[in-house]
Amino acid sequence: MTERGRPKSAVAPASRTVRGTRTPKVAGAADLFASGRPAKIPRTSCYDPDCTRCPRLAEFLAETHHKYPDYWARPVPSFGSAAPKLLIVGLAPGMHGANRTGRPFTGDFAGILLYETLHELGLATRSESLSMTDGLELRHARIANTVKCVPPENKPLPDEIRECNAYLRTELEELTSVRVVLALGRIAHDGVLLASGLRRSRYPFAHAREHVLGPERHLVDSYHCSRYNTQTRVLTARMFKEVVARACELAGLPR
Repeated sequence: MTERGRPKSAVAPASRTVRGTRTPKVAGAADLFASGRPAKIPRTSCYDPDCTRCPRLAEFLAETHHKYPDYWARPVPSFGSAAPKLLIVGLAPGMHGANRTGRPFTGDFAGILLYETLHELGLATRSESLSMTDGLELRHARIANTVKCVPPENKPLPDEIRECNAYLRTELEELTSVRVVLALGRIAHDGVLLASGLRRSRYPFAHAREHVLGPERHLVDSYHCSRYNTQTRVLTARMFKEVVARACELAGLPR
């Protein structure tokens, strides 16, 4: 998933579902979760593989599944430690990345820099994320997205961001071990604030900026590790490693 990050200047138990979750029938999405692709991950309090709360996104997933029947083409679950100290929040699945593989930042350009950096800092067992079955594990870290379904043209609508925010809010509430949230891009930054019940005006976004969310939780901002940002040098590998390392330091993780 690409995003211009620069301003224009384990899973919780399936004992309950997100507050207000509903799965209305969507025209054209009747076979959205048909067979012929990887098996679904079970529903939990912060993830619903059958969610169709956003009609436009559900329609788009249905179209994607017809066009690419072996793609994941469902809401993409979070990935990583069940009790992380660092939660990395991205924007949304990329069409031929997480929407294909079912794992955040896996199979697209943005994931190259992310997983290389996590491996270099000791947070990932491998430097490359290839598929859900490649054996890669995250240590003390977890990756989530602001929006769990791939949006048309990589652009979720404001209503879709707000609708999906309930899942992120539940995950932040249940992951009491998280000490630092690393937001990749402005939309992720805003999504974390919304999920935390905080006003955006009090927490302006800027690369490497740090915010206190509560007594034991910080928010650290980074430009998104998208192809656009890295190729234009808005974000360099060194800049990204430094901001992730700082997030690890705030989280109390060994260097």
